[in-house]
Amino acid sequence: MPGSVPTQHVDTVEIANQTPDHPQPFRELGLTEDEYERIRELLGRRPTDPELGMYSVMWSEHCSYKSSKVHLKYFGETTTEAMRAGLLAGIGANAGVVDVGQGWAVTFKAESHNHPSFIEPYQGAATGVGGIVRDILAMGARPVAVMDQLCFGEADAPDTHRVLPGVVAGVGGYGNCLGLPNIGGQTLFDACYAGNPLVNALCLGVLRADAVHEAKASGVGNLVVLYGARTGRDGIGGVSVLASETFEGESAGGGKKLPAVQVGDPFMEKLLIESSLEIFAAGLVEGIQDLGGAGLSCAISELAAAGDGGMHVTLDRVPLRAADMTPTETLCSESQERMCAIVAPDKLDEFLAICARWEVTATVIGEVTDTGRLQVDWHGERIVDVVARTLADEGPVYHRPIERPAFQDALVADSAAALARPADGAGLQEALLALLASPGLCSKRFITQQYDSLVRGNSVLIPGADAGLVRVDEESGLGVAIATDANGRYAKLDPYRGAQLALAEAYRNVAVAGAVPRAVTNCLNFGSPQDPGVMWQFAQAVRGLADGCAVLGIPVTGGNVSFYNQTADVAINPTPVVGVLGVVDDVARAVKVGFAPDHGQVLFLLGETRDELDGSAWAHVVHGHLGGEPPVVDLEAERRLAEVLHAAGRQGLPTGAHDLSEGGLAQALAESVLAAGTGVRVTLPAGADPFVSLFSESSGRALVAVTHTQAGAFEALVGSRGVPLARVGVVVPGSAELEVQGLFTVGVAELREAHEGTLPALFA
Repeated sequence: MPGSVPTQHVDTVEIANQTPDHPQPFRELGLTEDEYERIRELLGRRPTDPELGMYSVMWSEHCSYKSSKVHLKYFGETTTEAMRAGLLAGIGANAGVVDVGQGWAVTFKAESHNHPSFIEPYQGAATGVGGIVRDILAMGARPVAVMDQLCFGEADAPDTHRVLPGVVAGVGGYGNCLGLPNIGGQTLFDACYAGNPLVNALCLGVLRADAVHEAKASGVGNLVVLYGARTGRDGIGGVSVLASETFEGESAGGGKKLPAVQVGDPFMEKLLIESSLEIFAAGLVEGIQDLGGAGLSCAISELAAAGDGGMHVTLDRVPLRAADMTPTETLCSESQERMCAIVAPDKLDEFLAICARWEVTATVIGEVTDTGRLQVDWHGERIVDVVARTLADEGPVYHRPIERPAFQDALVADSAAALARPADGAGLQEALLALLASPGLCSKRFITQQYDSLVRGNSVLIPGADAGLVRVDEESGLGVAIATDANGRYAKLDPYRGAQLALAEAYRNVAVAGAVPRAVTNCLNFGSPQDPGVMWQFAQAVRGLADGCAVLGIPVTGGNVSFYNQTADVAINPTPVVGVLGVVDDVARAVKVGFAPDHGQVLFLLGETRDELDGSAWAHVVHGHLGGEPPVVDLEAERRLAEVLHAAGRQGLPTGAHDLSEGGLAQALAESVLAAGTGVRVTLPAGADPFVSLFSESSGRALVAVTHTQAGAFEALVGSRGVPLARVGVVVPGSAELEVQGLFTVGVAELREAHEGTLPALFA
């Protein structure tokens, strides 16, 4: 139903001019007194209630980046012209777009839905997927795959048992209904996420390189068309505290407003995707924006600010699904599955016809003007009259206090070197089985089997691989790989180095799969920006990530910042999630974890192993310890390793490969054996400490299997690039054991039981 005749009082611009001292609940809406006074200064009067609602959501941390903006600009400062080559859209767009060759481009982005997922796990996670899919769609691309980065409290904690099943069902339920394969991600468990889980969703889309769409409203007289689902009260306050009952009272109908968590409908989203792609193909839009955080307020203000600056909206034309919604509710609702398009009048009929064919509601709600102002009317009365850029671009910018946390020195001084280490083979085996069965390192098949990873038929590497890989072009075999990584323990020890370690692992994961890393996205999850210690962590992580990308020569294309991830005054471990995109010329050359069960295969360890156990999985799982300094990051070595892996892959040398990260060589060997179903005989380097060789988490390393006949060529190739190399074992076809010579032998069945039994025992 369209907006009905109002039965409640509405605050208009005229009334605001006449009542300058009328009290307004700006604090309840998340605005400070200084911010409220700034709004009055910009307008030359007090804001109307609808204007106040718009400023509260648009100036929220989520939309304005008011605490992070001064730090995020460092990404731009460190991005060179060479890094920008092939970048079709970057920071500031709905999602980054990268030219991958052969006339194709891909777009990808990650975004958080942490707080909604704690409140209502299923809908919070589901609408997180839906929102990031629409960001990709708004670039003009067909969404082709999703991934998720999930962080929960301790696996056996009661609240984890409440949150995890709903989050996993929401991610799977929404993505499966859309027909999008879930091709990977990461699931972590740590006590710091109790009460504040992280649900970061990523989507990948494909489009022709000349078909990128922009979010702008240009062309005076062009029409503003809202299409998709009807607007309801769900999601109000999703990016601020607009759900406060003090704002305009309870709904006119007498019922309480619905919670701030949005309610998703994946079947409507599917119709929205298909209708939008047909509309794009027909060339019917001048600009496009999805409706996500801050709802219609965000869409119309960002479109106007990025375009000619002027727009008039008749708000009572918006199709509603709840009776007696107020103008502020209509403007700030975060109801899902909605898009806003700028359409020339002579193309409107064709636009509406396509929507009708897909049974998608579409309504003209306004037009582009030459006034330079965003003006909104409600039943003939002016309720909003502002300069659009004051909402979209000119929010407050804070230089928050920064201070190295008082605990940092003691934390770094508390090295894992003093922890008791296994002294014999039995102890090493026990440590391996403990890590393999730990919630963080065990098989996530219990989770990933709830996702459809093969729908659409273009998935080449799926969960369980080092990176997800999808085919872009069937004829040429062109594909893209993507991996995400985070390690909050490392980042707490050293946020600068921790961010670089996340970047390095995601970069290495993509390279191990056979792809050339090309671009980066991120999702930066931290505690309160009002805590100087948290802001120190954030600033360090941003600089670490930006500096790392500069060394590797790949740009950050965009991302997301999520603050206030804490329970009371206890923040989560700083958790910068880093996603790296790589390109594969031919997916037939993709490299899988494990190795072929054939005779004569040699296992090589690439990279340098050092005594680096601080912050390691071993210290965490076996001793419950966190302290010391994380592993050294050598990004030049990471780059050389990636180049070697790519060159070897083009020559068809590896029969399998796996990166080394958490759990070190021991974990990588066990996972490779389980993936192949075939045993191996391992010989550790002579004179080396067996414990360090097996459990060190030194970065820049990979385990590669090569046939005996190709081993010499592989050694020569690796040696020519200056990458350390050691033969560490052979594949033993027909064997059902992982044997580390002179130390221990463990059966594949025992490894599998440890690896695969943990999550089903906890959550099934």
